[in-house]
Amino acid sequence: MSSPSTPGLRCGSGLSSNPDSLAAAAQACEVVRQGLGDGGCDLALVFFSPHHVDEAELVVRTIRERLEPETLVGMSTQAVIGGEIELERAPGLSILAFRMPGVVLHPFTLEHLDPADTSPGSEERFRTTLACGGECRGTFLFADPFSVPLVKLLPAMNRARRDCPGPLMGAIASGGRSAGDNVIVLNGQLHRAGAVGLTLSGAVQVDAIVSQGCRPIGPTAVVTKAKGNVIFELGGKPTAEVMREAILSLGERAKEVLNDGLHVGRVVNEYKERFGRDDFLIRNVVGLDPKSGGMAVNDIVKVGMTIRFHVRDRATASEDLAMLLDGEKLHGRPAGCLLLTCNGRGQKLFAAPNHDASAIVRAFEPPRAG
Repeated sequence: MSSPSTPGLRCGSGLSSNPDSLAAAAQACEVVRQGLGDGGCDLALVFFSPHHVDEAELVVRTIRERLEPETLVGMSTQAVIGGEIELERAPGLSILAFRMPGVVLHPFTLEHLDPADTSPGSEERFRTTLACGGECRGTFLFADPFSVPLVKLLPAMNRARRDCPGPLMGAIASGGRSAGDNVIVLNGQLHRAGAVGLTLSGAVQVDAIVSQGCRPIGPTAVVTKAKGNVIFELGGKPTAEVMREAILSLGERAKEVLNDGLHVGRVVNEYKERFGRDDFLIRNVVGLDPKSGGMAVNDIVKVGMTIRFHVRDRATASEDLAMLLDGEKLHGRPAGCLLLTCNGRGQKLFAAPNHDASAIVRAFEPPRAG
């Protein structure tokens, strides 16, 4: 979420469900103008469903001609959001645009950086690329999951940003099912692989909230054997055994609950005596090895970390988002909201359309897109 710290910050968002790419981009731009007013804009973010991937170049050209953004960032996604509407399994294109006086925009790509590089100067190269510094208010990253090693990249980015006051946020492109299917946008360039990003510095406040949408099952456990992103032992016992015990604690609802997959929550602050729902960073379980008893997750795991198994839960997800929004309302109404939601939410989780988007409308009623 972004809220102005200086007068003059304007925001507009537009959504189109038109299957024609040119018409969709033009319609979304027209709606954006209602909030943005005349003239160009400093930043535009665009998200479009797979229906528009083949015409992505036309979409980008239309936005650049009609909104004249200094910086344009975006990507293809499985679903798109605008206003209180979440378009799932349907054509969709959404734009969020800002006019931001006093804000410095620093777009970047990561093509020349190796997250596994530990040589002298590697961290400084990341810092320069990400425009790290005391004026940083937030960094966004949009990545293709088939070509970007996020398990290594995110820790490298966090190390480089450790003294940055603003949050690191972002999403992975979800519009494609295999390498080369996704489109990542940076200004007039379209990429079928890699990652692009943007750092905001100066006269803007960027707040981030994360609604986990999961509830814990079983007890917490300490990692006693791990390598890379694979956990072999928890509390001296094979991980598979501890996992089975956690699943059995669900009783008759085990099969129903596990339809949405199993997740692992990693404790953020190991120095706390007790861990609540917000103390866990949720990661997906991406694979199991019956032979070794190891479990792979989409994060680097180290011996000594505390984890707890989690499952998706509709009520928890709804309550968590409402609680976080209540807290944000204390800071006043934001100029705009960028809603980045995973494809495990939506109608799949809530059995009803537009849950997250409408919740934000009720809380703030700002222009937003995603």
